[in-house]
Formats: sequence, structure tokens, C-alpha cells
Amino acid sequence: MRNLRIVFMGTPDFSVTILKGLLDEKQNIIGVITAPDKPSGRGRKLNQSAIKKFALENNLNILQPTNLKDDDFIKELKALNANLQIVVAFRMLPKKVWEMPKYGTFNLHASLLPQYRGAAPINWAIINGEQKTGVTTFFIDDKIDTGVIILQSEVNIKPYETVGELHDTLMHLGAKLVIETTKLIAQDLVNTVKQVITKNKFAPKIHTETCKINWADTLVNIYNKVRGLNPYPAAWTTLTNGDDSIQLKIYDVRMDLCKHNYTVGAVISSKKELKIAVKEGYLIIDSLKLAGKRKMETQSLLNGYTFQINAITL
Repeated sequence: MRNLRIVFMGTPDFSVTILKGLLDEKQNIIGVITAPDKPSGRGRKLNQSAIKKFALENNLNILQPTNLKDDDFIKELKALNANLQIVVAFRMLPKKVWEMPKYGTFNLHASLLPQYRGAAPINWAIINGEQKTGVTTFFIDDKIDTGVIILQSEVNIKPYETVGELHDTLMHLGAKLVIETTKLIAQDLVNTVKQVITKNKFAPKIHTETCKINWADTLVNIYNKVRGLNPYPAAWTTLTNGDDSIQLKIYDVRMDLCKHNYTVGAVISSKKELKIAVKEGYLIIDSLKLAGKRKMETQSLLNGYTFQINAITL
């Protein structure tokens, strides 16, 4: 049995669940590397990453390099004398960092590699209407998400599931997979599998324009896009309502497949329901956010906001 000395690298809440799982399993975490504190909010107060907050609560040694190639950071990292590094939702590592530990550096990725390499695999799996996804552990190499696979775990995507819900499912599934992977490395029982390059689907970073709804698309595609961006960063459209033209973010939705004579993008409202016309029917909106207002249930908005007969989304 190998005596592991582990450095963990991560930043968001997704990483926290995995790090907590390792600590619960009494793994020897000798250091945590996370992003530097960043100013945020109106007061530009320095904000700590979720991983840093958790590491402080658990008295873990923390490094926050601004440059992963910096000589001082490399010296600090070497001084920890880690023999394994685990990366979960961090950033691309330089070769001198990932090749440092004796037993390698492995990453947890929230897809079934080689599918959905990239920054936003959970979003794109739902946006593209996939019926299954999962998590993968793999040894890092010099490209993004291309290293040899250690383990994978698969899960079905529910037809109504949002990216927020799937995120949490994969987070807990990932924690189990990282623990299992770490135990295999400790026992020297890892059998890796090379990624086979096929017709891969990719998961690039989500940008503002990515989130804009194309109402000329199919109802299913629009529905999947909204789900794949709910709750963050949220699908949006421009609402023209009388003389107003404002941004509308859309969250919880349902589909109504039917025939109608409305223009694509037309907004149809009643005292209890809000829906938007598309080619094959309607997208029924259950929660939304108008620019300048808080996110709310559609019923609450309809109690105090009027949609004109000619209101339309663009």
C-alpha cells in the first residue's frame, strides 16, 4: 500500500464536495491550491473561493498562485513533497506542475470522455439533448481533457432535469469516483484506457451570446437550451412589450406541442399563464426574470405586470 501525500486543486462548490469526501475517507491532504481572492460586489470586497473557505475551516495548508509557472510557487509546491495531485474544476496546469508528483496528477471531468471535453460539459450535455452523461477520472497530459482514462461512472439525464440539478448529481457521483480512483492509486491497481478519438462533441465555455434563444429553432431544442442554462447563466431573449424593449431571462419551462396561428416569438399571456409561440407549439414559462427585477414565479409577475397583445420576443 502506497502512503499518499495529496495536493488538491480546485475552486468552486463542485470541488468542495470532492475535497470533503477525501477528508471523510481520511486521505492525507497536505495542501490545497485554489484561485487568488477576487474583488466583487459594489464595495469590491475581496471574495474567497469556495475551496479556500472550506480549507480554512479544516485547517488545510493553502496556496493561491496568480501564475502557475512562477518560480516561487513551484518551489512552494515542491516543498510540500506531494506524490499525487488531484484536480477538480481548476485551470490548465503547466507541464512542470502536473508531472511533478511520483504517482501523477489526475483530474475529474463531468462527462463521459472523450465526449464533451471543455469548460462546460454539464451545460452542453443538456443543451444537446443527451440522455446520459457521467464523470471521468483521467491522468492529465499536455492537452485539455485528453489524458488516459482511469475510471468512469454513468448516469441518465432526466427529460426535465436542469443543469443545476444535474450539476449536483454529478458532484456527488464525482466524489465517489475520486475516492475510488485514489484508493486504486494507493493500491497500485490502476489500469488506464487511452481515449479513442471519434466524432466528439465538445463543451466550450458558455458566453452571453450562447445563451440567447433562437425562437425559430424547434420546440425541443429551445426547451433543452433553457434547461441547460438553468439556473446559471440563464437563457435570455429580448422582450418587446409596447414601447419597452428589455431583456428577459427564462428559467423553468414546459412544452406544449400543438398547432396555432401565432407568429413565432409571440407572447401569449393570461391571468395564470405565460407562453411563447414557436413553430410546433408553445414554450410555457413557469419562472423568469425581467431586467431590473428579481427572479420570480410567472404567476407572481402576472399579478402586477401587463403583456400587451402585440408583445413579442426576439
